[in-house]
Amino acid sequence: MKLETERLILKEINESHVEDILRIRSNELINQYVKRNSPKTNYDALEFILSIRKRTQDKEIIFWGISYKDQKNLIGTICLWKFSEDRKTAEVGYELLPDYHKKGIMSEALKSVLNFGFNDLNLQEILAFTNHQNESSKGLLLKHKFALKENRTDEKNLENVIFSLKKAR
Repeated sequence: MKLETERLILKEINESHVEDILRIRSNELINQYVKRNSPKTNYDALEFILSIRKRTQDKEIIFWGISYKDQKNLIGTICLWKFSEDRKTAEVGYELLPDYHKKGIMSEALKSVLNFGFNDLNLQEILAFTNHQNESSKGLLLKHKFALKENRTDEKNLENVIFSLKKAR
C-alpha cells in the first residue's frame, strides 16, 4: 500500500531494500534512542524485511519505506503497529537517516500516515512512544498536535514518554 506526499513516496519494503534497511536500522545516531537488536549484515536486514512482510500479511503492522519521489533508495521508515484488539488504537513508529533531519521529511510522512490511520483505518487514537531525551521526536509529535500522556509509563522502557493523538470529532 503506497502513500504519496508532495515530495515523498511511502511504499512497502522488499528484498531490493536490504542495503537501505541495514543503513537505516544500524545507524548509531538513530539507535541512541531505540532499544532493539540492530542488523549487522545484509542477511540480518533481509530477515527483518521478511518478518515485516509476514507481519503485514498477518495484519499486525503497516510498514512503509520512505523515499523521495525521484529516488529509489529509502531514507527512513514509518509504521503503524501494536493495534489494539478492537483496531481502534495503534502506535506510530518512525526513523530517518540523520542526513535528512530538519528538512520537514518526517513531518510530511507523519501527516500522511496520520491521515491514513484516522480516515482509512478509522483509528480513534494513535500513540507514539519516544525517548524522553529525543527532542526532535518530541517536537515532531507536538507539531502534529500529539499530547504528552504524563500519567502513563512504558513498562518495557522507562526512558520513554508516551504521546497520544485522538481522532478529531
